[in-house]
Amino acid sequence: MQQDQQEVDPADQWVLDPETGQYRLDPAAAIPPQRRRKPAPEPSAAAAPPPGRRDGGGRAAHRRAGAAKRSRRRRVLKWTAGIGAMVLAAGCGGAYYVYQHLNSNITAVKVQLGSEEERPKAAGDALNILVLGTDSREGLGREYGDEGSAGHADTTLLFHVAKDRSNATVISIPRDLMVPIPECQSGDGKKIPGSTRAMFNTSLGQDGRDPGCSWKTVEKVTGIRVDHFVMVNFEAVKTLSTAVGGVEVCAAKDINDPDSHLKMSKGRHVVQGDEALAFVRTRHAVGLGGDLTRIPLQQQFISSMIRAIKSGDTLTNPAKLWKLADAATKALTVDSGIGSVDKLKDLALDVSKVDTKNITFATVPVLDDPKDKDRLVLKQPDAGQLFSMIANDRSLTETATPAAPATPGAGAPTAPAPGPTATTPAVDTKGLRVTVRNGSGTPGQAQQAVDKLQAKGFTRAATGANMPATPASSVSYPAGRSTEAAALAAALGLPADAVREDPKAGTRDALVLALGKDVLAAPANPAAVPTEAPKDLQRVQADDTDACAK
Repeated sequence: MQQDQQEVDPADQWVLDPETGQYRLDPAAAIPPQRRRKPAPEPSAAAAPPPGRRDGGGRAAHRRAGAAKRSRRRRVLKWTAGIGAMVLAAGCGGAYYVYQHLNSNITAVKVQLGSEEERPKAAGDALNILVLGTDSREGLGREYGDEGSAGHADTTLLFHVAKDRSNATVISIPRDLMVPIPECQSGDGKKIPGSTRAMFNTSLGQDGRDPGCSWKTVEKVTGIRVDHFVMVNFEAVKTLSTAVGGVEVCAAKDINDPDSHLKMSKGRHVVQGDEALAFVRTRHAVGLGGDLTRIPLQQQFISSMIRAIKSGDTLTNPAKLWKLADAATKALTVDSGIGSVDKLKDLALDVSKVDTKNITFATVPVLDDPKDKDRLVLKQPDAGQLFSMIANDRSLTETATPAAPATPGAGAPTAPAPGPTATTPAVDTKGLRVTVRNGSGTPGQAQQAVDKLQAKGFTRAATGANMPATPASSVSYPAGRSTEAAALAAALGLPADAVREDPKAGTRDALVLALGKDVLAAPANPAAVPTEAPKDLQRVQADDTDACAK
């Protein structure tokens, strides 16, 4: 008997219970086949009971048939539930895979920006993102020039998003602009000397400078606080344009540029990959053939890409969204503050709130450098006017208006606006010599004041020797120069009683701006913030589908 039982396969001892739909142990299965009773033969039709007679066997058959149906339904439900659970598990695993994959794509850099006192004041809820397009040829061989290039700031955009997310302004900074580049520090702690006059594009790559050096340079030149940076290279243009299914561009004439490899007939085209890269790089075959000619092409291309990304075809197509997310995260180098998928997603959602029609692209106003015809300098006071608008969250888009200041409560005293009460006198700011002396007790304030004055048109402003700490800022002037001193005070938002004559100064001496301890807490003068963009400002609206490369 024991021997017979050992010959039974354990798997055969489990059968489906038709009443419960569950598997149970079948005692009969433990009996070897040769010792089991043979089942009774099925009754024949001749043996069927006569009509009208109650038959327990028929009812049992009916119950067995019903149980079998219920069992099949339960099995179907169980299989469906199992498949659903597997799909759910696969979905969760897929989401985790996607998250990990995109996270691993991102390259994040920790930048060194120095002390808070040396930087412009924060813009509150407004957002300023520095976008750096490097000309690194990494991975492109010799097809696009020097494959050993360190990668300089070939294309630079400062993307300002208004605090209410109603509008955005994007300004292009020319690569050939001559600017002061501050001392900076690389991620590994190496100090890199600054320069009083250098091309802007050397703020990245030159002497080991990283994106943090470009970040500090932009803040120094513009007086605008930068929150984050995003850096892309040539390869990014190719992959991103392909991921969105191509970017529509327009040429006002036939273009044949062997340097950028662009050959394009007059009219509209959808470009991606190598052709997209050739379009944003071309400059010798359009306009005057310089970097200022190329910038509007790049603005046209980026505007069109924004429209492509925000289109329903991209946002509702999972395959396109995956390609775009994968390409973007592989292409980007960002600061550590946004170095994860979650933070990049939040940033993208923030920027996407802006309506395309309210995004304005503009180029920083510049002039030919009198010292070098192949270089550029800021055009003042236009450049300072543009920088001031962005720093104070004033829109270049006509459809958006800045929020009105809050009305003081009933009975509350209204504080007088800082700055002179009279109309600012008109003077020749370019020929006015101003010496800035630091008495604030905080290093670096004199140079920051000089930068702001130069941005406002006082191009001959320069730092002088530090002075003992003084509580309040003031302007002193030689006899007969009160009008010029009043103009200087007005530009800085200083009150009229901060201006005084210096009887010891000679008539040819410079005006002296003495910075006091109040310089850090001095409120901005709302009346001094421009409300209109400079005249003749080059601009492109992001929703302008008629823009063409000329």
